[in-house]
Amino acid sequence: MKARRNKKQIPSFRKLIKTSKVKLENKLKNKQFKQQSTLKKYRKEQRKLRQAVKDAVSKKPIPLENPKEKRPGKRIEREEEEEEEALPLDMMDEDDLQLMKDLGQRASFLTRDLSSSEPVHAKKRKHEHIIDKYEKIPRTLQTAPEKELIHLLPIKDKSGIIPQTREKPVTDSNKDEEDQEEERELEEEIIEDPIQELTIEEHLIERKKKLQEKKMHIAALASAILSDPESNIKKLKELRSMLMEQDPDVAVTVRKLVIVSLMELFKDITPSYKIRPLTEAEKSTKTRKETQKLREFEEGLVSQYKFYLENLEQMVKDWKQRKLKQSNVVSLKAYKGLAEVAVKSLCELLVALPHFNFHNNIIVLIVPLMNDMSKLISEMCCEAVKKLFKQDKLGQASLGVIKVISGFVKGRNYEVRPEMLKTFLCLRIKEVEVKKDTEDINKPKKFMTFKEKRKSLSRMQRKWKKAEEKLERELREAEASESTEKKLKLHTETLNIVFVTYFRILKKAQRSPLLPAVLEGLAKFAHLINVEFFDDLLVVLHTLIESGDLSYQESLHCVQTAFHILSGQGDVLNIDPMKFYTHLYKTLFKLHAGATNEGVKIVLQCLDVMLTKRRKQVSQQRALAFIKRLCTLALHVLPNSSIGILATTRILMHTFPKTDLLLDSESQGSGVFLPELDEPEYCNAQNTALWELHTLRRHYHPIVQRFAAHLIAGAPSEGSGALKPELSRRSAAELFEAYSMAEMTFNPPVESSNPKIKGKVLQGDSFLNEDLNQLIKRYSSEVATESPLDFTKYLKTSLHQ
Repeated sequence: MKARRNKKQIPSFRKLIKTSKVKLENKLKNKQFKQQSTLKKYRKEQRKLRQAVKDAVSKKPIPLENPKEKRPGKRIEREEEEEEEALPLDMMDEDDLQLMKDLGQRASFLTRDLSSSEPVHAKKRKHEHIIDKYEKIPRTLQTAPEKELIHLLPIKDKSGIIPQTREKPVTDSNKDEEDQEEERELEEEIIEDPIQELTIEEHLIERKKKLQEKKMHIAALASAILSDPESNIKKLKELRSMLMEQDPDVAVTVRKLVIVSLMELFKDITPSYKIRPLTEAEKSTKTRKETQKLREFEEGLVSQYKFYLENLEQMVKDWKQRKLKQSNVVSLKAYKGLAEVAVKSLCELLVALPHFNFHNNIIVLIVPLMNDMSKLISEMCCEAVKKLFKQDKLGQASLGVIKVISGFVKGRNYEVRPEMLKTFLCLRIKEVEVKKDTEDINKPKKFMTFKEKRKSLSRMQRKWKKAEEKLERELREAEASESTEKKLKLHTETLNIVFVTYFRILKKAQRSPLLPAVLEGLAKFAHLINVEFFDDLLVVLHTLIESGDLSYQESLHCVQTAFHILSGQGDVLNIDPMKFYTHLYKTLFKLHAGATNEGVKIVLQCLDVMLTKRRKQVSQQRALAFIKRLCTLALHVLPNSSIGILATTRILMHTFPKTDLLLDSESQGSGVFLPELDEPEYCNAQNTALWELHTLRRHYHPIVQRFAAHLIAGAPSEGSGALKPELSRRSAAELFEAYSMAEMTFNPPVESSNPKIKGKVLQGDSFLNEDLNQLIKRYSSEVATESPLDFTKYLKTSLHQ
């Protein structure tokens, strides 16, 4: 039977990597001190042995006494017993003396323990019992100090009362000369060479050398793991232990390298499924070697992945708490750099491993960091969440993130960054579960029974029908209809949480900076809202607009949301959104070439939903009014905005063909055009013309010129006045983005205008009328030139006064 290993003596790896540098140094010192004391004790024992041999050879035995019994009452009795048992040397026989000499010269006597009572020889000699008694008595050297005894409470036994004592340690102040010499020798051995002070250049060279060695070690471990993950999974533990690098010169850099290396390793070796823990029954059953090896790999991978995530979380906590650790290896300034690398790794794992274990734990770590004070970390986490939403096809991971964000926003009382809610716009939700009554319309196809086949089909047809049904079943399994149903269910639950968050903010935090993100989100997902909420939601949106607390872009988002609601399931509702048309028409002129130029994109989207998609509900008077105001607006915005507005005007002229009367200068009805009136239905836009197009035809931007000339020609689809495909096939919002001036350049470049007459500079008189010039000359010649005025006399008089 094999001896059981003592696990207490071997520290676990977890304790070893958590041990600080100071503790390790103390352990090393204790170990060295223990070795020195053991060596010293061994030398003393050897010296005692040598002294005992000398005494035995020189016939001068050391008086014996029992050190355990120090009481004065019993000491006299003990001495009397010793006198009776021990024989003096002059009364011993010659054989006994010769035997003592032989024992002193043999090595076995030197090497054995003096306190042992075992006989040295197997043969019996004369007076052997005397030698045994003599050997059994423990010897006490003269140099040994007497120890004081501490009397304890006695113990009562069957035999009687047994006194209890304990030795009190006594410090030996009088050391032998030999001990002092040994200590001097040990001190000389312990003294190390003095540490040489390095210059800055030498220190940098040494650091570079250390760093290169660490890099090579990390690369070797990573390569071994990648080459055969199942066999080298234990090397992950060794690599992860480098996260606790204790060398202050390279600790920060090495830890960052190890974090990134482990992140890439986990992305590469992690399987495409979630690893569950084994049950007791599975552990007890016998398996093949390959299966057992795979199980060990999976268990080791999950364990190391968990420890790795805990290390990353601890780095972020250290940075947040800003508490310096006892090891003092990493400075407080380096905490932020380590935390940034840790957060970046967490973001990468969030996106790359949504199917693997502990993904929910990563979500719980990342979501609070989306609202962090550090802009870099906040943007990093928000971008990771957006990326996850965009690539999540099923919706399981998105649902987990949405739940945590919703709870976090509610817990913070809606005082969070708007970027957190803007991530909702990246959700891939286009369909949700519909009601059961509509589900019954599209029931899954049922296969024919055997009786139905026998009645209606021949034998050959039944055979073909059977093969066809088998193929359909296989195709249905391949299409994963169950996953489609699961996907719709997850999307429905996700959207419900999103709308609950939006409606809470609309109800409780209308003046919150989150409102633009809420309105933008409602505008995107409004077609999926339940019809029951439409009336209440439209009332809330109109109330927000009328309150005047919203900015211009926020009011545009309200209008956009209202028309998205009405363009989807809201078609069945009998609601007249005239107040939203009026609000947009009234506020169009708030756009200009300054700060509000970015609002043009939202306006273009609103016009598309309000006029183009609702063409049947829009009257001709309303369309004419919007076209006239849009052409006027195109005069005082940036070129990309003018292009987008003119593109929208072109679409409206195609959608409402009768609006071409604005290209004619003759009036088409009674009344006068009232441009200052805010009601599009009653401003008499049919009595005006689009004279702004002639001004835009002389615009400095060539694309604006081309659009203006195209509209003057009646916006033809073919012929010389038609637009090129790259302009006609793109939407107004796309053209607005394509010709943006965000980089402070024109697209295409604008040609510089040259004066027609070169070398001639106009003077000031050339701008005036000829008669006016002559009149000026005549009056200027009549003025008599006088001598320069002398103000000194007036100055003197003022001084005298």
